[in-house]
Amino acid sequence: MFWTVHFVGSLRRPYLSMKTVLIIGATGQVGQEMLQMALQHPEISRVVAPSRRPLPSHAKLENPVVNFDTLPEDAPWWKADFALCTLGTTLRQAKSRVAFYRVDHDYVLTMARLTHQAGTPTFGLVSSLGANPRSRLFYLRVKGEIERDLAALGFTSLVIARPSLLIGGPRSSARTLEAVGLFLGEHLAALLPRRYRAVSTHNVARALFVDALRSPAGFHLIESEKLSD
Repeated sequence: MFWTVHFVGSLRRPYLSMKTVLIIGATGQVGQEMLQMALQHPEISRVVAPSRRPLPSHAKLENPVVNFDTLPEDAPWWKADFALCTLGTTLRQAKSRVAFYRVDHDYVLTMARLTHQAGTPTFGLVSSLGANPRSRLFYLRVKGEIERDLAALGFTSLVIARPSLLIGGPRSSARTLEAVGLFLGEHLAALLPRRYRAVSTHNVARALFVDALRSPAGFHLIESEKLSD
């Protein structure tokens, strides 16, 4: 764990440099894990989690209720020590490629731009294994495009996690193909290369949170093989 230590006067007593984290997508599977980690972490004094619907209250939590189509550009809470984004949808939920792109690319890029303009130096994103802006697969192409566009914003530190299929709690809607993939990923894991094994939402949240908290300078990828148990 990384600590920033300061000394006060002649007593030379150390204390922690407390930080503010902005979490985008705190109602999703990975986002919920990340929110709990941030609220319980001793180095985090304030957690800002904008969402469409109110979250359970907590002494550390600031929860602006927002419309992602009309975000407040001048809100003071865009400025944080680091920001983490787990926002995302599915084609089934979005109902069209246009709507999917708006959530997984446009919303994410808009919020990243606002955090960067406010002076937030570090941004972390949950992307996907195989993300590539030149991919023939629409999903992976969108993920690749948002990675590329985030890198162009110029954050001091940009951390991106690229998990394979996620193992977490129950989904809000049926996703048959993903369920089949998860079954194979869990039961045939020993036969699969580590890179393609399903990973837990907890591992993804923890890896991205820890790396972003450390804020390493430059562009850092956390590939899926580093997220599996």
